[in-house]
Amino acid sequence: MKKFLIALILATVLFLSAKSTFAYVRVRGYFRRDTGTFVMPHYRTNPDSFRFNNWSYKGNVNPFTFKRGWK
Repeated sequence: MKKFLIALILATVLFLSAKSTFAYVRVRGYFRRDTGTFVMPHYRTNPDSFRFNNWSYKGNVNPFTFKRGWK
């Protein structure tokens, strides 16, 4: 029983860490309709209703550019 509980806790920790690791979406390059300029492909955080988990929020760091949040 003790080994099962330890395995369950370890699996939960690994699942939660993997979920936060893959919390981004790749955005394909596109042309803006209003100006006609090309926006390079990039990554952004998953869309949701929480503003505190965005890379631009203070205390967070963008894992691709290593820039700190400023908002």
